[in-house]
Amino acid sequence: MLDSRDAALFADAAIAFDLDGTLVDTAPDLLRALNAVIRPLGLQAVALDEVRAMVGRGARALLERAHARQGRVLEDADAATARLIEIYGQDVAAHSKVFDGVEETLAWLKTQGSRLSVCTNKPSALSDMLIGEMGLSGYFDRIIGPERTSAKKPAADHVLDALGAGYSRAALIGDSEPDVAAAQAAGLPSVVMSYGYSERPADSLGAGRVIHVFSDVPLALADLWRTTT
Repeated sequence: MLDSRDAALFADAAIAFDLDGTLVDTAPDLLRALNAVIRPLGLQAVALDEVRAMVGRGARALLERAHARQGRVLEDADAATARLIEIYGQDVAAHSKVFDGVEETLAWLKTQGSRLSVCTNKPSALSDMLIGEMGLSGYFDRIIGPERTSAKKPAADHVLDALGAGYSRAALIGDSEPDVAAAQAAGLPSVVMSYGYSERPADSLGAGRVIHVFSDVPLALADLWRTTT
C-alpha cells in the first residue's frame, strides 16, 4: 500500500500500457489464428509456449517469425498478414483473459487522477475490439495502435502519442524489448512484466523495474518516480 505522499505522485500522471502480454493474455487466440494461416502453407503448427516469444512487433512480424523458426521465408506477406488479421478478428477474445490484478490496479490509478492509455503494435481496430470485449474500455483515454501514430514501437512517437500532453510525470508499462526501447527513445522510465511475451528474459531488457504481478505497478512507478524527480 502506498502512503499519501507516494499516492500523490499519480495525480496528473500519464501512463501508457502495452496490450498483449501486459494487460491481456492473448496468446491462445493469436495461436489459433496463426496456425490457421501457416498450416495451409505447409508449416507445422506453432506451440503455445513458442508464440508467447513471437508476439510484440505486429501481425506481419509474427508470421515472419513463425516462418523463420521452420527455415522458411514468408511469401506474399501482405495477403498472409491480411488473412491472419481476418481470422483473429472473427473471434478476438475467445480464449483471452485479463491478467490478475489489472482491473483493480487500473481503477486505483484512475481514482488517483492518472491518465491511462494503450500503446500497442496490434492493429487499432483489433485493439479496440479486444479491449471492449475484456471490459477495459472505460479505463483508457486513448488506444493508439500502429495506424494512429507516425511510427510504431520501438519508435518514441508511438508512446508520446499515447501519453498525450500536459502530464506531471509519465511512464510506459510493457513486457518486451520494443516497449523498453520506445520508452528509452522518449526519455521515459519503463516497467516490464516478467510474465509477458518476450524473446529475452525480462531482467535483460533494461527497464527501470521488473515486476511479477500487475498489482505491483503503482509501487514500481512510485519507486521510479521518487528516484528520477
